[in-house]
Amino acid sequence: SMPSEMLMKIFSYLDAVSLLCVGCVNRHFYHLANDNGIWLKIYSSCFQPKRTIWKMKSEQTETVSLGCAALHDRKPGYWKKEYIFKQIAAVKTRVMRLVKPVDPYTGLPCKNKEAMKASGLSWIIVLKDKNGKEHVVEKANLSFKDTSVTILWYSTNWPCLDILSTLKLFGVTPLLPDQSRAPSKNGPRRRSLIAEYHLANLTESSVAVGADKLVQLFNLNPGLLVGLWKEKNEIAFVMASLHYHQLLERSTLGSATVQYALPPNKPVLDDVDPEYGLHDYSLHLDMHGGSCTYLCGTFKSLFCRKGDVENGYLRLIVVSLKDNTKHLPLIGTVGLSWETDVFKGNVKDCYVMDVTLLDETGKPFWCFSAPVYMELSSRASSLYDYMGHIYTTDYADSEGKVCVELVWLEETKEYFIVNLVLYISTKKVNNWYGTNY
Repeated sequence: SMPSEMLMKIFSYLDAVSLLCVGCVNRHFYHLANDNGIWLKIYSSCFQPKRTIWKMKSEQTETVSLGCAALHDRKPGYWKKEYIFKQIAAVKTRVMRLVKPVDPYTGLPCKNKEAMKASGLSWIIVLKDKNGKEHVVEKANLSFKDTSVTILWYSTNWPCLDILSTLKLFGVTPLLPDQSRAPSKNGPRRRSLIAEYHLANLTESSVAVGADKLVQLFNLNPGLLVGLWKEKNEIAFVMASLHYHQLLERSTLGSATVQYALPPNKPVLDDVDPEYGLHDYSLHLDMHGGSCTYLCGTFKSLFCRKGDVENGYLRLIVVSLKDNTKHLPLIGTVGLSWETDVFKGNVKDCYVMDVTLLDETGKPFWCFSAPVYMELSSRASSLYDYMGHIYTTDYADSEGKVCVELVWLEETKEYFIVNLVLYISTKKVNNWYGTNY
């Protein structure tokens, strides 16, 4: 019942984020909050301190006076859209400046963490039940590594697992990031769908990767762990591993319903000779369990001859059984740490593996971050230098496989990697280079 003139006067004192929120109250508030006079004032105070506004078009520059023409010749909401467009462009410019320097060892931007902070990026999971109701879980702990970020969600009010159908992982960015304060979950935000997982018959359709006294872990590809309380068979926490390669794009450029599609690689002419095979590849490998890092290393000059192509895969030998000078110890007790508001735990023989494989030009070729587990092998060690139980760790996706063999040394209480081989799909190689293996 308040007069529109009085509401407009009140709205004129609001900042941009508050004005956008007010516009969501009802249709009347939306039209009032679109007023060009209010938004032109906000726009000019932020972007144009002078008496002239420059508006870039396709191939021309239009000078617009801050007079009546800038208000009356524009449709309602014009200056709101201009302000939002300029703010988004400014954030993109700031982020692109941060991700430009590249680490020569990982082939990835050096300042990923700073770029995420500049964009206001965070992650949420949305659980959808069989009735279509959505449950949003925002509270999360972040753990940053050289090439990945691990996100842990926990809550005291998880919906019952039996009624859930899907879990969606979203990247969330504020529409108008404010560098001086943390993003508000009540402000206007954009969602970018990263992955969707089906939770129906979770314990039967997914892989059990380990357990401790309180929880049991189930792995859902790509890169998601669901921890269930053992006694109640209810969700205790959810953990996602996200590799930095294309992380910003996946977390910001997708829509709320469609995932961001990676652009195809543009092959370099004469870059590879199918008769010669792959050459001069580099691998950056990180094995960690949350707060602890068990192995972090770079392996260069990896190659694959054409004769090593078998069953649709090219083989890259990183650590060989025959060369004990390259066998690697894992530092610390291997296990995956987890926590909730009340409990903490550690699942043994389970960890997160980050793989960053670079081609001969130093460009990321195959990258992933995923939870894996060590499985006791039935055969004993045949190596003279290592007498102990053999464990294996395997990972596979549509682009390749990783096979790791480890020996447990009882005397020193440590694992040694004695065999590490990457298998790259010929389809991946052919798509990358435009060749025909």
